[in-house]
Amino acid sequence: MTFALYMLRPLYPTCDPPPWSAELLAIVLIVILGAVNCWSVKLATVVQDWFTYAKVVALLLVIFTGAYLVITGGPRYRESFENIFEGNFRDFYQASVGFYSGLFAYQGWTYLNFITEELINPKRNLPLAVMYSCVIVTVIYTLFNIALYVVLTPDEMLITPAAAVLFAEKVYGRFAFIMPLCVAISTVGSANGAIMTSSRLFFCGAREGQMPVLLTMINKRLRTPIPAVIFTCLISIGYLFLADNLFVLINASQITAWLAITVVTIALFRLRCKYPDAPRPVKVNLIFPIVFVIGSSAIVVMPIFGSPFDSGGFTEFWQKLFMVLDDNDYTK
Repeated sequence: MTFALYMLRPLYPTCDPPPWSAELLAIVLIVILGAVNCWSVKLATVVQDWFTYAKVVALLLVIFTGAYLVITGGPRYRESFENIFEGNFRDFYQASVGFYSGLFAYQGWTYLNFITEELINPKRNLPLAVMYSCVIVTVIYTLFNIALYVVLTPDEMLITPAAAVLFAEKVYGRFAFIMPLCVAISTVGSANGAIMTSSRLFFCGAREGQMPVLLTMINKRLRTPIPAVIFTCLISIGYLFLADNLFVLINASQITAWLAITVVTIALFRLRCKYPDAPRPVKVNLIFPIVFVIGSSAIVVMPIFGSPFDSGGFTEFWQKLFMVLDDNDYTK
């Protein structure tokens, strides 16, 4: 959806795009990326790499621009940082919903765990990739948001649906069209990564008898889980039709994601007690998952009071859908 909104922004600079135009463009992107992931894992990886590079370049462009303005532009570029948090925390439950929008940008750390079977030396590379990526992404995103506040006021950040575009319009002048294109390109990499990894999640779930057995099938010639990829794309398209607001989509997807993450982390304690001597290539002190479960449980429970339909309604819908589609026989 973000890809579609930013791609349409240069075409409709002074008004909203036609109804359903953003949804249709988003569907086109999902279909294209689904075809790429069905055709070749290597091609999907190349797409992921190059669009990630483009995303980092766009973020660094804003960061360096903000740093330059702070150093050379005078005190007017530091006014936004005065009383920046004043009046922000109005309602605890609504603030908890805001965590979903913030954490959504960092959701990539979970996706790597979905494809451990396809990683080279996952015992070494998985923890390194998660640690390095979390640090790099946190630093870049934090500096990016600081750079936005150099040019935009807090009120402008709240009102505008595309902060990076408004930043570019104020700073880059006639070259502002570059920013929506850069943002749109960056979202392609995120969408591709989600399709690539989520399809493996459905594949493994079906292999364990937790989802329809159709999702376990792999094309012999292409060696890709085509049914799982198609199923992932259909779910993504389904979300587009169920809600026409980007933040509703974020809330709906994040409640399900964080509920799953919380349950999986709780299962860690059960496995530690039941199989204390089992080989564990990656092992951490239990204090870390304890703190994590407390935080993730709050992230799951509190937004239900702040936005009950977005948080609970979508989760219930997909649970019932999977129950209808499930063709596994648990009586065997």
